Amino acid sequence: MAQTGSVASKLQTFPEENIDMFAATSVLQQQAAEIRNLKLNWASYLKSQIISQEVFNFISTYDASRNRGQILNNNRAQAAEAFFGLLEHISKESTIQYVLVLIDDLLTEENSRAEIFHEYALRRNEPVCKNFLNLLNAADGFINNMSARILAKVACYSTDYISKTDLQFYLNWIKEQLLSTNNEYMQSVARCLQMLLRRDEYRTEFISVDGMPAVISVLSGRVNFQIQYQLIFCVWVMTFNPRLAGQINEFNVIPILADILGDSAKEKLTRIILAVFRNLLEKPEDSSTSKEHCSVMVQCEVLKQLSILEQRNFNDEDIVEDIQFLNERLQASVKDLSSFDEYATEVKSGRLKWSPVHRSTQFWRENASRLNERNYELLRNLVNLLETSRDPLVLSVASFDIGEYVRHYPRGKHVVEQLGGKQLVMQLLSHEDADVRFEALLAVQKLMVHNWEYLGRQLEKEQSTGKT
Repeated sequence: MAQTGSVASKLQTFPEENIDMFAATSVLQQQAAEIRNLKLNWASYLKSQIISQEVFNFISTYDASRNRGQILNNNRAQAAEAFFGLLEHISKESTIQYVLVLIDDLLTEENSRAEIFHEYALRRNEPVCKNFLNLLNAADGFINNMSARILAKVACYSTDYISKTDLQFYLNWIKEQLLSTNNEYMQSVARCLQMLLRRDEYRTEFISVDGMPAVISVLSGRVNFQIQYQLIFCVWVMTFNPRLAGQINEFNVIPILADILGDSAKEKLTRIILAVFRNLLEKPEDSSTSKEHCSVMVQCEVLKQLSILEQRNFNDEDIVEDIQFLNERLQASVKDLSSFDEYATEVKSGRLKWSPVHRSTQFWRENASRLNERNYELLRNLVNLLETSRDPLVLSVASFDIGEYVRHYPRGKHVVEQLGGKQLVMQLLSHEDADVRFEALLAVQKLMVHNWEYLGRQLEKEQSTGKT
């Protein structure tokens, strides 16, 4: 996806209807279609004095009209007062649902109508999002999610930003919905996030409320390709921010997307993943970050996937161009990588395998002490994998590497013990996988042998001192 081409130029003005093409089949929209056909008796609310005569006059006329746009243009203040008044004073769920559909429809028809609600809130000196934020806590799922959808539009399509407090509340709600199990509205939640992240200020805030781990959690699980596409779209949008593009792989984005790229045959998934990868190489301000991203992509076998993609015929010029760009950058990266760079990238990715460096005595002799760099960053990664990974291959290789570190670095045993590595290796002696048990046993032996070698040297030193 060429970043200087048509797609990138549309980023800041991404039209609502483009997103709606795939939102139309969501559970929320199916329910909205049914609710839209309801016939409400507004006179009953007037008679029971739940709504005022002014609200009744507007809503009854608006609801019955075939030219609602003209009514809105001529009665902007009355429209906002009527809609907010209905949401504040009516408690019946079906009526609230209907009012929310009316509001969503008018915003969908014309984005600039979000200003109607901002103007009203300004006159009242109250937050524009108050009513919709309150409805996020409603018991009804449709009310929750339609309110969230309206909030996204109000936040995106108004000239003013919503307040930081309201934004954080909303983003935390989105995060919780992404993490909730069996959420039938997941597609609608993802769509809200897509709309919201059109504005760069909201992207930064989403990172600050720890929203990315929720996105990665969903992408790591078993979800349909539509939700995958929507959430990867969110990642893509965020990578247009140079600072975020430099930070975002801290959440393990590249390995997750590399897996999806290898598993999916959907062209639109291919397109958006390649676009993310390109941004991760082009957008970071620090060239060393781009170099590190290249290394991770190489480690995750993106080059192999690119080779496979080259055999397919794509009509989309963006895909063809991105494949060529990534191929050139990653091939150049392979030539520049040292064996230690490759090793460091592999450890940081958490995807250990029996690559040649692990079994190389020369590699460990030359590089064991480098595991101490950045406050033992790589060694801590290995220890963490022993504690968190469930993959027998990863556990086997991590155990072996810790043993080699101890064997080739004089103070290795002490450092590993301080980091809790010795205890974790010993726990693996009873692992169900035979290979894991074997590598753990070798690592323990190296820990113990190293200790005896150290004691032997000390004894020789003491004996030598005694003779003198």
